[in-house]
Amino acid sequence: MDDGETAAAPRSRAAAFLLTAAIVAVALNQRPAVVSVAPVLGDLRADTGLSAALAGLLTAVPVLCFGAFAPVAPRLARRIGLETAVAVSLLLLAAGIALRLLSPVALLYAGSFLAGSAIALANVLLPAYVKREFARPGAVMGLYSASLNLGAAAAAAVTVPLADALGIGWRTALGMWLALALAALALWLPVAGTGAHHRRSGPPPDGPGSWALLRQPLAVQVTAYIGLQSVQFYSFAAWLPTLLADAGVPVHEGGLLLGLANVVGAGAALLAPAQAGRMRTQRPLILAVAAAYTVGLTGLLVAPDRGTLVWVAAFGLAQGGGFALALTLIVLRSATPMTAARLGGVAQCLGYLLAAAGPPLLGALRDVTGGWTWPVVVLLVALVPMTWAGWGAARDAVLSEAPPGGARTPAGSADRGAPGSR
Repeated sequence: MDDGETAAAPRSRAAAFLLTAAIVAVALNQRPAVVSVAPVLGDLRADTGLSAALAGLLTAVPVLCFGAFAPVAPRLARRIGLETAVAVSLLLLAAGIALRLLSPVALLYAGSFLAGSAIALANVLLPAYVKREFARPGAVMGLYSASLNLGAAAAAAVTVPLADALGIGWRTALGMWLALALAALALWLPVAGTGAHHRRSGPPPDGPGSWALLRQPLAVQVTAYIGLQSVQFYSFAAWLPTLLADAGVPVHEGGLLLGLANVVGAGAALLAPAQAGRMRTQRPLILAVAAAYTVGLTGLLVAPDRGTLVWVAAFGLAQGGGFALALTLIVLRSATPMTAARLGGVAQCLGYLLAAAGPPLLGALRDVTGGWTWPVVVLLVALVPMTWAGWGAARDAVLSEAPPGGARTPAGSADRGAPGSR
C-alpha cells in the first residue's frame, strides 16, 4: 500500500452498502473474544482451579496485546495489502477462539494471546481502510465505533444466558463466538477482496518508521488523547460493579448498569465521528466529551447510590463518544491511509499499554485508602491532561509527510483529492 494511495473508484450504492456491512461485521468481532470471558469466570475458575489473579490475566493479556502488536499492522498491510491483512486478522481471531475449546489450561492463555494479537491488527487496519475507501469517512467511522460497543455489549449480555439456554459449558460458551468471526470472514473476502492491486511486491521501503511520527506534536497529542481516554474506559469497565456494590447497589444491577453504559456508548459512537467529519476543528466535541465524563465521575464520587442511572449513562456517553472521536482523529489528522495506519499503530500501542495499567493502579489505590473516593478523584484529575491533549489533536491540521522535523501541514492545504480530505 503506497503512502500516496488514493481512494478506490466510485462504487454503486449497493456495493458501498455491502462494503460498509463487511466493515461492521469485522468491527463486531473486535471485543467479544475479550469481554465474553468475564461472565464465565466463576465457572472457569471452579473447573480449572485458577486463582483470581491468574483468571484475571485472561482478560489482561488481550489488552496488552492490543498495545504490543498494534505497530505490526502497518508493516503487514504494506506487505500483503490492507484487505488481506484484515482477512488474516480474522483468521487469527478464529484460531484464538478455537484454542479455548481445547482442554489444557495453557491453551486458554494461548487463545487469549492469539485473539488479542488479531484484534490489535484489526484495530489499526480498519480505520486506515475506511480512510482509503471513503471520501467522507466520518459516517462509516461512526458505524465502526458503534459496532465495537455493540459487540462488547452483546458479549457481556448474552454469553451466559445463551449458554444456559443451549445447555453448554463455559468452554463452548466462549467458543460460540467463533461463528461470528467466520461469518465476518465469509462476508469480508468476497466484498473487500484480497487487495492484490494494492499489494507491494517487495519489503517496505527504508524510512524513519512509524515511531518518527512522535517527533511531531500533533501525533503526540493524538496518542495522549487515545491513551488517557482508554484509561477512563478500562478502569470504569473493570471496577464499576465493585464500586457500586460497595455503595450498596445490588451486584446484578451493577452488571446491568455496565451493559447500559455500553449501549449508550454505542449511540454516542455512532454520532460523534459523523459530526467530527463535518467540522474543521473538533474542539467542541472534545469539550463535550470532557463535560460528560465530569458529570459521570462527579456523580459516582458524591452519590454513587443515588441517581446512579444518570451517572452511568453520562459516563457511557463520554466513553463511547470519546473513543470514537479518538479513532476518528487518527483518520482526520492523517493525509494518507498509510499515515493513518502508522499513527494508529503508534497511538494504540502506547494508548493500550497505558490503559492496561489503569485498573490495577486504581485497585491498589482503593486497597490503600479503603474506599473509592481517591480512585475516582484520580480519574477526574486525569481529565485535565486528556482534554488538553484532545484540544491540540482536534485542531485543523494534518501530520506532515516530510522527513522528521518537517512542519505540520494545515488540513485546509492538504490535497483535496486525497481520501478523507474535507
